[in-house]
Amino acid sequence: MVILRHLITLLLLLCSITQLTSQVDRSFVVKKIDEIITLDGVLDEDVWLNHKGADGFWQYFPIDTVRSGTSTDIKMAYDDKNLYIAVKCESIGDQFIVNDLKRDYRAGGNDNITLMFDSFYDGTNCVFFGTNHLGVKREGLIVEGGQEIRNFSGAWDNAWKSKSRQDGNVWYAEFEIPFRILRFNQGAEKWRFNSYRFDTQANENSTWMRIPRNQWIFNLAYMGDMIWEEGLNVPSKKSVTLIPFATTSLAKDYEEASPTDTDAAVGFDAKLAVSSGLNLDMTVNPDFSQVEVDRQITNLDRFEIFFPERRQFFLENADLFGSFGSPQINPFFSRRIGIAKNLDDENISNTIYAGARLSGKVNDKLRVGLLNMQTADDDANLLPSYNYTVAVAQRKFLSRSNIGLIWVNKQAFGEYDESFNDRFNRVIGLDFNYANEGNTQVGKLFYHRSLSTENQKGNYAHGLNARFDKRSYALIYNHELVGEGYDAQVGFVRRTNYFRMRPAAEKRFYPEGDWLSISRLTARGDIFYRPDFGKTDHTYSLVWSANSKRNERISLELNHDYIYLFDDFDPTGTSSEELAEDTDYNYWSITGAYNSDNRKDFSFRLNPYIGQYFNGNRYGIRGNLQYRWRPYGTLAINYNINWFDMPHLDGVRNTVLIGPRLDLTFSKSVFLTTFVQYNSQSENTNINTRFQWRFAPVSDFFLVYTDNYFSGTYDNQDRFLFGIRNRAIVAKVTYWLNL
Repeated sequence: MVILRHLITLLLLLCSITQLTSQVDRSFVVKKIDEIITLDGVLDEDVWLNHKGADGFWQYFPIDTVRSGTSTDIKMAYDDKNLYIAVKCESIGDQFIVNDLKRDYRAGGNDNITLMFDSFYDGTNCVFFGTNHLGVKREGLIVEGGQEIRNFSGAWDNAWKSKSRQDGNVWYAEFEIPFRILRFNQGAEKWRFNSYRFDTQANENSTWMRIPRNQWIFNLAYMGDMIWEEGLNVPSKKSVTLIPFATTSLAKDYEEASPTDTDAAVGFDAKLAVSSGLNLDMTVNPDFSQVEVDRQITNLDRFEIFFPERRQFFLENADLFGSFGSPQINPFFSRRIGIAKNLDDENISNTIYAGARLSGKVNDKLRVGLLNMQTADDDANLLPSYNYTVAVAQRKFLSRSNIGLIWVNKQAFGEYDESFNDRFNRVIGLDFNYANEGNTQVGKLFYHRSLSTENQKGNYAHGLNARFDKRSYALIYNHELVGEGYDAQVGFVRRTNYFRMRPAAEKRFYPEGDWLSISRLTARGDIFYRPDFGKTDHTYSLVWSANSKRNERISLELNHDYIYLFDDFDPTGTSSEELAEDTDYNYWSITGAYNSDNRKDFSFRLNPYIGQYFNGNRYGIRGNLQYRWRPYGTLAINYNINWFDMPHLDGVRNTVLIGPRLDLTFSKSVFLTTFVQYNSQSENTNINTRFQWRFAPVSDFFLVYTDNYFSGTYDNQDRFLFGIRNRAIVAKVTYWLNL
C-alpha cells in the first residue's frame, strides 16, 4: 500500500503540472536529390549552394542568452541510400585545436561539431555523429533524454564516411551516413535534430537550438525539426552486418608456476535489421575479452564498485535493458554475463557459447527487447551451465515519458552444488519515467521483486526520484528501499536491507563579470536507515561550485559523516587492524576540486581532502597532470594518495595509486597506448601496452601486452619484494562486413 500511495501521489503531481514547450520551434528542409555528392569537403554541389539549412546558432557557454559570435551553417540532403550533410564552421582565427587523431574523441578542449538525430521523434533516444577540421570522426548514442552525463556514450561504432577541409579561419565537412545503419520509421515526414559546436579560439560552445546552462548540452528536450522534402521512403532492403573475429594469446601465471597457456579462438557477431526500427544481434563463441583494461581505483568503501560495459554486443539499445531501477539498484547489469564467482568469491571468466538479442522500436509508442545467452559449465569452480534471459517492454506516453516492464531469468542446467548455486534467480520489475517537454520536471518511480530457489522475506526493491529544475534553482528528492531478501544476481545492487533518502536544493548564479560563467550553492543529504535498527549512515554536504569563462571548474565542499559499523572494517583499505563492529563515528571533512583550462597544452585536475575520518584523521589528494603534443600524443599521470592518522593504528598508513599513461596517434588509423598502474591496495603494478591498427572502416587489429607484478610486499626480513605475477600477450583481429 505504501508503494501504491507513492505511485498515485507522483501521478497526481505530474498530471497537475502544465507541460511547457522548450522554446520557439525551428526547422529546415532536407532536400531530396538525384545528383552525386562528391565527398571532398568542397561544398560546390548545387544543393549546397542553393539550399538553406540550420544556422543562427545560440551560445551555450560562456553565456546562454545571446547568439553565437561565430557562424555555423549546416545543410542536408538525401537520396535512396544515404543522408548527406554539409557543415561550414567559421572562427576568429585559423589555429583550430585537435587533441589527437583517435576516433570517438571527447568534445571538450577540441574544435569540433556534433550532429544529433532523434529519428523516432520521441525526445528520449538519439544517435549522434561528429567530426573536426582534420576529419577525425566520432559517433555514439544518447539515451533517457540526455538528462545526465551517464546517458551519453561514444562506445557505439558503425560504418559511415566524412571528409573535412580547412581554408584559413573556416573549416568545412561533408558527411555520408547510410540509412542502413540508422533506425527509423518508414514514411516519416520529419526527425528531431540539434547540433552543438565547440570553438576553442572564440572560447564558446554553441547550439542550433537554444539550451539553458542548467541542462546538458546534449539534452534531447531541446531539438528542432529536420523535414524530409518528399517523406522518408527508403527502398526496403535487409541490412546484414557480419563481424568475424580471431584471437590468439600466450599467458603465464608465475604465482602458480604453471606452464605457459596458449589459446586461440574464432567467432563472430552479426547484426540483422529485422525492420527499420528493430535489430537482431547474434553472437557465436563470442570473445568478450577487453583489449582495454579497466582503470584501477582506490576503494575505501565497504561495497562493490561499478565499472561500465564496453563490449560491442551489448551496446545498441543498451538503455532499454540497463536503465531500469537506479545506478545503485539495477536489476540487469550485462557485465554479470561472462563473469562468475569462484570458490574464493573472486571474479573469473565464464565461457559464453552463443547469444542473441532482439531490440528496438515496434512503432512510435513501443520499444521491446529480448536477450538470451548460454554459458558453459566449470567443474573446477562448481559452476553449472547457465542460461540468461531478459525480456523488456517500454511504452511511451505524453511527450517524453514511458512505462517499462523487465523480466530477468538466470537458470542453471545440469548438475549443480545446491550449497553454492541456486537453480534459478529471477527479477520482475515495473518502472515509470516522466519528463516534460522542457526537461524542467523529471521523475522516476520503480518497484522490483526477486525470486530464487529459496524465497526470502523482503525480496523487493523500490525507488522514487523527482527533480524540479529551473534556470536559477533546482529541487531534488530521491529515495530507495531495498529489502533484506532482494537478490538480483544478474544485476548491480551494492547493498540490501536499507532505506535511503537523498534530498538536495541548488541555487544558481550567473555573474556579469569577466571571471565566472556560472556558480552554484548546493545543500544535499544522503541518509541511510535499516528497518530493524534506525539510521546507519549519513552525509550532509554544503557545496560551492563554479565554472569560469576561462574553462576552469572549481568547487569547495564541507561534509559531515556518520557511520555505524555492523561488521569489523578497515577504513584505510591497507589490511590494517580493523575497527570493531557495533561502533559508530561522526566526523567533519573538507574537499575541493580544481580543473584547469583543457584547451591548453598542459592541463591538470586537483582534488584535495582534509579532515576527520572515523576515529582519526585523513589527508589526501587525487587528480591528474596532462601534457599534449597535438594532435599526435598525450602524456598523463593519474594519482590518488591518502594518509590515515588513526589512534587504533601503530603509525600512519597510506594508500598510493599512480598511473602514468602515454597515448600516441600516428595517424587516424594507427594508435599506441602504454600505461602503468601502481596500486598499493592490491600490492600490484600493472603494465599494459596496446597497439591498434584500424585497417578498414570499423575493422581493427589489436596487439596487447600485459604484465602484473608484486609490489608493496615485504618478506619476513622486511625486504621489499618486486616479482612478476603473470604475463600475457594477446592478438585480436575484427572485420566489419556489410552484406
